[in-house]
Amino acid sequence: MEGLEKSKPKLPNQEFDYYKIARILLSRWYWIAGSVIVCVLASNVYLWYTPKIYSTSAIMKFEEKKSEIGDLVGISSAADRAGSISRIPSETIVITSTPLLLNAVRQLDYRISFYVVGRVLNRTSELYPNKPIDVTILKLDSADFYRDLITFKPVNKSSFRISYVEGGKEVQNVCTYDSPFTVGSTAFSIKYPGELPKTALILFKLNAPEDLVARIRAGLQTNEVAKNSNMMNLRETDMNPQFAADALNAVMKEYLRYDRDQRSKSASQMIKFIDSQLEILSNDVKGSENSIKEFKQNNKLIDVNSASEQVISKAKDIESQINLLKIDLLSINQLKQDIVKGKDNVNLNLVIGSGTVDSQLGAVVQSLNSLLTSKSIYLKTYNNGSQVIQDIDRQILQEKNNALNSITLSEQLIQNKIKFLLDQLSAVNNKIVQMPGAERDLVSLKRDFDVNDKVYSFLSEKKIDQEIYRAGILPGATIVDQARPNFGPISPDEHGTHQKAILLGLAIGLGALVLIRVLNPYIYDKDTVEGLTTVPIIGVIRKYPDEIDEFSTQILAISKPKSLFAESVRSVRTNLNFLASEKKSKVICITSEVAGEGKSFVAVNLSSTLSLIDKKVILIAADLRRSKLHKTFHVPNDLGLSSYLSNQCTLDDIINHANQITLDFIVSGPVPPNPSELLHSVRMKDLITELSNRYDVIMIDTAPIGLVSDAIPLIRMSDINLFVIRSGKSKFYAATVPQRIEQEYNLNNTVIVLNAFAQDLLHSRYYTTKAAGDSYGKYYYYSDYAGYESSGYYVDTDEDIKWWQIWRRFKK
Repeated sequence: MEGLEKSKPKLPNQEFDYYKIARILLSRWYWIAGSVIVCVLASNVYLWYTPKIYSTSAIMKFEEKKSEIGDLVGISSAADRAGSISRIPSETIVITSTPLLLNAVRQLDYRISFYVVGRVLNRTSELYPNKPIDVTILKLDSADFYRDLITFKPVNKSSFRISYVEGGKEVQNVCTYDSPFTVGSTAFSIKYPGELPKTALILFKLNAPEDLVARIRAGLQTNEVAKNSNMMNLRETDMNPQFAADALNAVMKEYLRYDRDQRSKSASQMIKFIDSQLEILSNDVKGSENSIKEFKQNNKLIDVNSASEQVISKAKDIESQINLLKIDLLSINQLKQDIVKGKDNVNLNLVIGSGTVDSQLGAVVQSLNSLLTSKSIYLKTYNNGSQVIQDIDRQILQEKNNALNSITLSEQLIQNKIKFLLDQLSAVNNKIVQMPGAERDLVSLKRDFDVNDKVYSFLSEKKIDQEIYRAGILPGATIVDQARPNFGPISPDEHGTHQKAILLGLAIGLGALVLIRVLNPYIYDKDTVEGLTTVPIIGVIRKYPDEIDEFSTQILAISKPKSLFAESVRSVRTNLNFLASEKKSKVICITSEVAGEGKSFVAVNLSSTLSLIDKKVILIAADLRRSKLHKTFHVPNDLGLSSYLSNQCTLDDIINHANQITLDFIVSGPVPPNPSELLHSVRMKDLITELSNRYDVIMIDTAPIGLVSDAIPLIRMSDINLFVIRSGKSKFYAATVPQRIEQEYNLNNTVIVLNAFAQDLLHSRYYTTKAAGDSYGKYYYYSDYAGYESSGYYVDTDEDIKWWQIWRRFKK
């Protein structure tokens, strides 16, 4: 005890051990490998069942192409005047608009789609652009036709079977090739396709253009290739790569046509305006010509003289200018009405060229159109009450005010010029009044004719100019790179899916290891015990590999003297000899926290090994409630410790002799009504004193201290208190019990034995224990013998292992 009193153990230092962590992970490598294999198999199943998505892309460049014809005829578009503006955001809305997509669908062979039934979940695959059978539509009501799948199955060379669902029921009809048949309100005929397997199933369905708009729009994506590059990248995704490419090309072609039509709209409107004026002037010219002819015939006049011609020419020029100014005034008034009514787009159709229109009006109108387009784009994202829309509304209002001011200024200039020309015309009319009556009337008639004819000719020339300009208009975009079918799927990503499956499998396997360790409440190795308490461990008793009967009737340390188990028991025996070495007779009390931790098993085997080194040992079954020692030695329990403590017999009456000469034992006896009081009695102390005179070692097997208090008096009387912790059975709390007992009863003779140790790397401590101070572990030498089973010093060989042992290990 002197050495134990001088020793003041401290909690040992435990350092992080990466080698142990690696061993822990490798101990259940098959968990990780199994989870990886399962995840990879699941990823293959996912890839097998998931439809493949294909993608194609194209590039369009937006640029303002100025027509050379427009330069020849002296016409410039509003876009030419406004300069370059990025069109990507606004044109994206145009490209994805329903009218444009509808027209694009009509460029495709959209009317009938063909499908084939696959082996995976009977999933259908589209055959576009292939047509395995030639289906002719004989009668079709575009507003009401059968839209579900129709199944074609060949029967023989002359007939086939058609099946479809109508009213929730399947309808099947046998039809002949090249003969009409009806499905709903639609009539078809099918030509003989040649030899087909009788098991072949081909499905087809009718489509309306609207049916494919949503499909194209769902897969259509646009983005700017580079900032401010005016180059758009268009991307179409679909389960059919050929359809994706054809649809994207059709969308781009339709956009170019649409853009050209929009650019020629201004010229078309001007031509329409000129036509309306020409129609009016045509009647006036014909009427004036007929009037002149009738007047000459009635008055027998041939022509007017040269002086009258000069007057007529001057009046004709003035009136022609006035009429042209009036036409410009009509065009300006139309523009003013468009602005006041708040149209989404306004056009400045001033192509007459009178020179009286404000030069800034064209730029203001173009700026106003740009703001209106921007507003329509922002309304896709923001509501009318948002700050962005309010800001752009203020800008639109400002531009409208600027345009109206320019229009007002232009109207004043035209009115002033008309007034000036009317003053000049008044002087000319005075000269005409002075002419003779008949000549004056003829001059008046001819003047009307010449004025109308000149204006008519001028407008006809302008109409031709506008038609030439419209014919020369080019689209504002160019297809740089057309879409081509890409037969490599973009989804699902096989490589990425396999990578994720492997990572997920590793995470599941490692997560299972971590989770099991985190949820584990049990002690498995001595490092765990050393990390929880300062009470020293004097030994690790190995788990016996063979089956042990319920009552431990085999004293294994003797029956298997060369086993790992026997050697571990001897290690504990050796360390016990150093404890309380000054005592002539040692009293050793063995207890545990709860039942089932092997204290009785340890007591029997320690007692038997101590008896083998010429120690006279007596084993006392002091668990008066549930002792099984009598079953271990195959003796009756009628007379024992409880009988002695209750004064029913003498000491010699209860001492039994084991097969070993130096080993005796005392069974517990019948269960008394007051076991705790009996163990606290003076007679118990006298028993220990008497036995100390007879034996070298008194081994006391007590009740679990965590369940009852029976062991407390025996612990206080003992020289050595041996606390048993069972690997895989005792919980973490059990390791703190010995230290609390020492502190509560001021003891320094408590030690721990780790029982039934079997190396399990999964639950082993990932720290390496370092002694804290010189005294820790000074008196105790032991080994857990891990890794030395095959050293040749032990008889735990494979030939001793039975099949039931292999099965038990497999279950564990």
